Amino acid sequence: MKVFSNSETFNYSWEEVSTANWQKYCPWNEKSTHVVAVDTISRSVDPATGILRTERLITCKQTAPEWLKSILGAGMEESQVLETSYVDPAHRTVTMVSANLTFSSLINVQETVVYHPLNAHQTQFTQDAKITALCGGWQRIKNSIEDTMVKRFRENAIKGKEGFESVLAMSRRVFAEEKEREKMGLIREQASNIRMAA
Repeated sequence: MKVFSNSETFNYSWEEVSTANWQKYCPWNEKSTHVVAVDTISRSVDPATGILRTERLITCKQTAPEWLKSILGAGMEESQVLETSYVDPAHRTVTMVSANLTFSSLINVQETVVYHPLNAHQTQFTQDAKITALCGGWQRIKNSIEDTMVKRFRENAIKGKEGFESVLAMSRRVFAEEKEREKMGLIREQASNIRMAA
């Protein structure tokens, strides 16, 4: 088993990050073009804790190296990941646990991501992925598969941060424009009421 760990700081509030997280794979994110579809399977709120639990199926274009595909015997063009997320408003955390469904009998990838506030304007992102090759054969082959997956996680972490930064920036801009529209609407309404009263 190999482990990949990563930590980043986003200069956005936890409220902004936890809201924008649902738009992570939208067209605003030019770094996530490999994501073909995001399907929500279930969503529920625990009445006792207020925790929002969501299960999503994420379908991606297959990006495994050709040599790895040949070992795993894969001819498919897409791969799927099951993501279960927990938004805890009381403790102000978003926790996402993901597991690969594609090749799951040959390789197991368990990833955990947590967002929590550092202060009023910054959010900490931590990521841990455990990668275990289950295929039989020489240990050297297993090590090569696990090392390749760790390298892929490292490369994707850089793209992931850049992509989510663009989503956060666009989200902030859209919310600011919406607030300005609401403000102008209230001003116009008040002006109209004053004219009618006069």
